[in-house]
Amino acid sequence: MNSKLSLSKSQFMRGLQCRKSLWLYKYNPELGTPPDAMQQAIFDMGTEVGLYARQLFPGGTAIEFEGSTFAEKVRKTQELVQGGEHTIYEATIAHDDIIVMVDILHKGPKGWELYEVKSSSRLKDEHANDVSIQYYVLKGSGLTVSKAALVHMNNEYVRHGDIAIADLFAVEELTDEVQEREAFIGKELLTIRSMLQGPCPDIDIGAHCTSPYDCDFIDHCWKHIPENSVFDLRGKGIDKFEYYTRDIIRFQDLHLDTLNLKQRMQVEAELNDTETIDQKGIADFLDTLHYPQYFLDFETFMPAIPRFEGTRPYQNIPFQYSLHVLDHDGADLKHHEFLAEAGTDPRERIARDLSALIPDTACVITYNSSFEKGRIKELAEQFPRYAERLMQIHDSIVDLMVPFRQRLYYTREMKGSYSIKYVLPALVPDMSHQGLVISGGGDAMNVYSTLHLIEDVNEVGRIRQDLLSYCRMDTLGMVRILDKLREVSRNSP
Repeated sequence: MNSKLSLSKSQFMRGLQCRKSLWLYKYNPELGTPPDAMQQAIFDMGTEVGLYARQLFPGGTAIEFEGSTFAEKVRKTQELVQGGEHTIYEATIAHDDIIVMVDILHKGPKGWELYEVKSSSRLKDEHANDVSIQYYVLKGSGLTVSKAALVHMNNEYVRHGDIAIADLFAVEELTDEVQEREAFIGKELLTIRSMLQGPCPDIDIGAHCTSPYDCDFIDHCWKHIPENSVFDLRGKGIDKFEYYTRDIIRFQDLHLDTLNLKQRMQVEAELNDTETIDQKGIADFLDTLHYPQYFLDFETFMPAIPRFEGTRPYQNIPFQYSLHVLDHDGADLKHHEFLAEAGTDPRERIARDLSALIPDTACVITYNSSFEKGRIKELAEQFPRYAERLMQIHDSIVDLMVPFRQRLYYTREMKGSYSIKYVLPALVPDMSHQGLVISGGGDAMNVYSTLHLIEDVNEVGRIRQDLLSYCRMDTLGMVRILDKLREVSRNSP
């Protein structure tokens, strides 16, 4: 068969999501966008989860991903099956010119059992098709498959002592469902292969570009969408693709009366280069503040496998904070910071530091307070000796995002967003996250998550400085944003 018509499991799933995406992947892969750091981190997390899940069926043999061809992997899997192996990890099976790699293939009392491992915390619609194509191939290859199941994280599991593998994962059987989908899988395979023998499908952009996964050909397929299009509107309330199908795409094409207030403000500011300053509203917000002022920002990471006592899968673990301090109007700005050593539990140190550094008279200023409040509340629950002081800090927090979320101050440079990444350079042009190596919370999370794996001490030192610079920028940025709010409150007509 033509190699362009052969399929892997991931290619079949791609074809289900969008035929054009699969065609481009086969014939013009250079048009795709390589995975970024965030996507790579998701892949790495999936790999880690998969390795832990093997402990549900210990003692098996792994088909190594690197160092051999797929034909060699298939042959090795056949040898293990015929040789009486009961558990194979990454079992590589071929049928009908389709190759699948089964996360866990286990010989049960009634036949082979297929287990697909996902790092998600619940069964999703697309998972059934994922397991179904594997079942189709295994059954077609001649194996007796008695069970097909999905293994995913149990987000109610809390680690106490060593990880309890059986409790860490949930197993959901899908045997009946995948058997019911056999005809569907066969029909889809015929359709996909027919499509691959023709020209690139004429499929327009749509919700399928990001559901269930972000397509790596978005940059290519969306290149006709201009800057400041209907897709750049923030918030909900309109069907953007419905506008697109009616050729209402640019801001200039939009009827303002169909938009909500904030969207109208975004469009009008962009087209007319206007800004909104609600002097009284800003003054009222400023009246909620007092000295001393403590500007606080956390960075967190969310390991799928709980690393520390008392934590759950995907729990936000603060590993870093920055704290800028103004004791009174006109005071010199002071700064405190902490970045945990990779691989250590940073929570109690952070609870202790904040309890000691922030006085009970402080006005604690954060940006998007629900995040910091959530982390402080969790620390209070986990470390009762600091709970009273931490909850005082929690109750002292004021959210600097409020004036921008309420559009008391808005400029076109904010692009409809009230994120600090947009607000800061809009108000303070000489400050921006763009010049930093680490320029977002997702970047910080991904870098720190794998920092313990880096052996080069110089590389570790450089990354730590990048993390400190990023977190410091957030709290210093809050200081400068507040300065700007005071300025416009005084000077606006």
